[in-house]
Amino acid sequence: MFRVGGSVTSRLLQLPVRGVCSAVIHRKSPAPGLTWPRPPSVGLPSVCCLRSPVRTASGVGGDAGGAGASGWYGGLADSAPVHLCEHFLVTVQQVSGLPWWLSITVATLSVRTFITLPLAAYQLLIVSKVEALQAEISELAKRLRYEVSVRGRERGWTDKQSRFQFQKNLRRVVSQLYVRDNCHPIKASLLVWVQLPLWISLSLALRNLSLDQSGLHSDLTAGGALWFPDLTSPDSTWILPLCLGLTNLLIVEVFSLQRVSLTRFQKLMLNAVRGFSVLMVPIAATVPSSMALYWLTSSLVGFGHNLLLRSPVIHKLLRLRTRGSESPYRDLLCAFINKYSK
Repeated sequence: MFRVGGSVTSRLLQLPVRGVCSAVIHRKSPAPGLTWPRPPSVGLPSVCCLRSPVRTASGVGGDAGGAGASGWYGGLADSAPVHLCEHFLVTVQQVSGLPWWLSITVATLSVRTFITLPLAAYQLLIVSKVEALQAEISELAKRLRYEVSVRGRERGWTDKQSRFQFQKNLRRVVSQLYVRDNCHPIKASLLVWVQLPLWISLSLALRNLSLDQSGLHSDLTAGGALWFPDLTSPDSTWILPLCLGLTNLLIVEVFSLQRVSLTRFQKLMLNAVRGFSVLMVPIAATVPSSMALYWLTSSLVGFGHNLLLRSPVIHKLLRLRTRGSESPYRDLLCAFINKYSK
């Protein structure tokens, strides 16, 4: 007899399962010949000024984007989440009065800090609980294997039938443990399901604002800095795209160093992400600099959050079940040097 999730049973195979267990309103485009007033660059925007450049930015129903204004891509670029992101970017720039390149940076930092960082911390908490259950799952699997072998000899099961019964009951036990500790692994994927659509929406919002038909096109043309003064044109120096690729590769390598041993599937996924990071370099060199700047800023902020979540102070605040290193940054640096100094 042993206990699983608070229920005591005489045999593991008889374990009962139930014992454990928009803000955006679509408006019609203005009539031909009507123009909206330009939004002020400083101060609180009026409702009219805030909405006007956003609605003309998408170019739906006009010539904006050519083929991009039709089909699934045009529908995605003119969707409600993208328009919400346009309003958000315009509001940040108009309220803060910052130049557009700095406004994009501030908006990215705000979104990554107040939306994705809490989700990343929640993901870390779920992963920690799952890892803490591995020892208990291993012990239960040993007992279950013994019970299956005994029951198989009693009923004359073949090896295939015994394996099937073992896997079936093991999945049930593991599911009950996840319910008991409220840490189903699928919850760890919440960050991806929020971050990826948000990244796409903000990218398309900046693409829309950078179009010639956008009411903010002239502002973005002079809203850059240093080697990218024009945010509506690609970075001809390739500095932003190359920095983006290097940052993404650095994030991938830091992630790989966090894992002592990788499965074959994890190795394939890492190589796929490495390839995608390299592919993003030429893509970032063909899009407006505003998009490339957003991608680079988002990657840098994500890398900073990754390092922050490795801090022992954060682990104590989250009350993680698994004990981490007391000197994670030194260990990470040593592992990085040992891997690439050979």
